[in-house]
Amino acid sequence: MAEPSDAPYFDPFDQHNDFERVDYPDFTPEPVVFGPAPDEATLLERLHSVFGFRAFRGVQQQVLDRVLSGQSTLAVMPTGAGKSLTYQLPATMVDGTCVVISPLIALMHDQLRSAEANGIRAATLTSADENRAETVARLRAGELDLLYVAPERASQSHFRELLGQCRIALFAIDEAHCVSEWGHDFRPDYRLLRPLMELFPGVPRLALTATADAHTRSDILAQLGIPEEGMIVAGFDRPNIRYVIGAREGLTQQLRRLLAANPGPGIIYAPTRAATERLAEALSDGKREVRAYHAGLPPEVRAANQSAFVASEDMVMCATVAFGMGIDKPDVRFVAHAGLPKSIEAYYQETGRAGRDGDPASAHLFWGADDFARARMRVQEVDEARQQGERARLSALGALVETAGCRRAILLRHFGESPPETCGNCDNCLEPPKSVDATVTAQKYLSAVARTRQMYGAGYVESILTGQSSERANSQGHDTLSVFGIVEGEEAALLKPVQRALLVRGALLPTEHGGLMLGPEARTYLKGELSLDLVLPPKRERGRGRKGSGQALNPVGDPLFDALRVLRRDLAKEGGVPPYVIFHDAVLRDMAGFKPQTRAALADLPGIGAKKLDAYGDQFLTVIRQHS
Repeated sequence: MAEPSDAPYFDPFDQHNDFERVDYPDFTPEPVVFGPAPDEATLLERLHSVFGFRAFRGVQQQVLDRVLSGQSTLAVMPTGAGKSLTYQLPATMVDGTCVVISPLIALMHDQLRSAEANGIRAATLTSADENRAETVARLRAGELDLLYVAPERASQSHFRELLGQCRIALFAIDEAHCVSEWGHDFRPDYRLLRPLMELFPGVPRLALTATADAHTRSDILAQLGIPEEGMIVAGFDRPNIRYVIGAREGLTQQLRRLLAANPGPGIIYAPTRAATERLAEALSDGKREVRAYHAGLPPEVRAANQSAFVASEDMVMCATVAFGMGIDKPDVRFVAHAGLPKSIEAYYQETGRAGRDGDPASAHLFWGADDFARARMRVQEVDEARQQGERARLSALGALVETAGCRRAILLRHFGESPPETCGNCDNCLEPPKSVDATVTAQKYLSAVARTRQMYGAGYVESILTGQSSERANSQGHDTLSVFGIVEGEEAALLKPVQRALLVRGALLPTEHGGLMLGPEARTYLKGELSLDLVLPPKRERGRGRKGSGQALNPVGDPLFDALRVLRRDLAKEGGVPPYVIFHDAVLRDMAGFKPQTRAALADLPGIGAKKLDAYGDQFLTVIRQHS
């Protein structure tokens, strides 16, 4: 979807030439000795004291056991599964600094705020930081648990020399799929990380990603020097996300209905910069803030829009895919695509930015046949060696948008899993569509395109098939064709979805003048070698859209919950951090539901660690007591 300059991993503010040259002594890294991993009781005590949780999720403890015993690991965990905890928690328990390689400055700064809020000694070392000398001094003095850097900086010789004078306990490589040319977001500087890490032979490596198929996972292991037995795959399912996919028919109205049903923060991905601005203007109603984000905006506007979105509890951002990778915002309630993503991997990653807090969220995709037509033309422009892979990616997207079955099952099978046939939380499982055999109608359509010499657009072809006389049809002699008027009654309603399906499958192609021509797959349909099963989605009742994901999330009209949100907002503004850094909505819901009256009772709620209890506990208890 994005223009080349909008690549989500490009960061113009962290290049090679801005690191101050400092002369360090010879490279002599301090050895790090790992013993057996701490026992479960010790881990759980630290988990609760730092993060406020009493149990690990998913494979977190498996990863921690390997890391804390000094073993290198690749952890494939879905977004929202708590990947950052698998290096943040060890960083508070080992003697040394954990170096985190992360792809974007904005993402590093978000993670820095969250780490510091939990009492973790952390810093970033980027060109956007004015305190770099202080950070270097803290690193050399052993006063940092976490140091976040970009791969461009980590590959510099001066940075390697700096690390050689420090005690380094762990390398954590976030978004590790960037190291693989097979990954959907290859970043060459990730290939330079292994030589750095091999200078520290006793330091374990933890590679983390949410998006990597089997081929990419193998490449990550090879490129980062992690043994095959060190791979832990948690799975790709995001059960809290509802997937909804439908044809693009009146996009602005479709998006307005989506916004009305989802009051929380949301992201709408558009295919071009101009489209982001058009949609932002069309969806702004004066009641809810909608902004645009793309790489063509002035840097100060881009930064202001991003900061406003991170701090907001209901803003909608219309953006190219340049937006999102650097946002560690857990309370995004929906992600919508106003056009076709570039691959299933990209779709999975982009939709994964919704519901990172574990609360219900939704992912909506509005697609058109012209999306596939343009994508198919782009495939012809790439190197011949890549064309087969690009066609396979396009076919996988076609199967996802056209299926009458479970969307989640298709996604998970793409990543090598064997999911149940139904998930109960996608549009097709919730409202099963009808499927009709439209093979004969497809043959009629292709025949009409052929007999009108592949020169006319969809509207004219349909008028011939339904027998609509016109001056143009009469002058061309098309009213005497065998296909004139051969479609009538209920079959006429199938023509538009049939044309859309034939474009998706490559049986029809658009001409440069807006007409239709036969594609490479047309012959197989005309000869009856392929059938066309057409999926007909349930009709939307007038004035009623699909139910959104956000309506029942938080208590409506609860004065205590509203007061807690106001306090959180004020504290966030005072501290210069997003509200979710103070507490997630789920914590406020627990406060409003359980109404704890003491610090001890407040500390029992999930998500309230010792640092946050000391910093904010009394103020939230005061509000709770006022409403009890």
